[in-house]
Amino acid sequence: MKGVILAGGTGSRLTPLTKVTNKHLLPIYNKPMIYYPLLKLKEMGVKSILLVSGKGHAGHFLELLGAGTEFGVNIAYEVQEEAGGIAQALSLAKDFVGDDKFVVMLGDNIFQDSLADAARDFENGSSEAHLFLKEVDRPQSYGVPRLENGKILEILEKPSNPPSPYAVTGCYLYTPKVFEVIQAIKPSARGELEITDVNDYYVKNGALSHTVLSGFWGDCGESIDQMMDVAGFVQKNMV
Repeated sequence: MKGVILAGGTGSRLTPLTKVTNKHLLPIYNKPMIYYPLLKLKEMGVKSILLVSGKGHAGHFLELLGAGTEFGVNIAYEVQEEAGGIAQALSLAKDFVGDDKFVVMLGDNIFQDSLADAARDFENGSSEAHLFLKEVDRPQSYGVPRLENGKILEILEKPSNPPSPYAVTGCYLYTPKVFEVIQAIKPSARGELEITDVNDYYVKNGALSHTVLSGFWGDCGESIDQMMDVAGFVQKNMV
């Protein structure tokens, strides 16, 4: 199984911290943010990783991470020339992925739980896509699943009236078929290819499975306050 880390975006919600650097290079307690998804993929047994970044700071990632030798993995790089959404960034991984199932992680998400068992089950199973859900205080800030009898019926992007207390977190498991799905979806109202539309395809086709996380999950890109809260949790519980 291969891994893809998406580390593009402007980080506008973390301004002014991101005026001179990519948000994924900011520190979360004692490590750069990008270390956390990288180490989580390694924990999952993933050794071949593609990092997709924006063109403004691509060289900074290369300088920090190199070929991955320090971490015991192999890192390749791809540049997203301009913002086009998470699904558009993911489409750049098609040649890297080839015929393998793979893990996608958003570079600003931090997970306490081990995801290794779910990844192993996905690799050996028949599901075409797998999501990780987490109960949160403000689900309206995220993609939110509507559930019935433990099954996802639809996913709504930042709904004003969330149908459940769960957020779709920034880790996804896919087969290479996802690249056909991305080609078929249309840009959203903000002109981007949305990962929610990709996942909704699998919902409608009954090909989506999921895991509900019990441990901590943090989205460091939500706000500076959120990033500091995540750093505080990491310092107390994940060092």
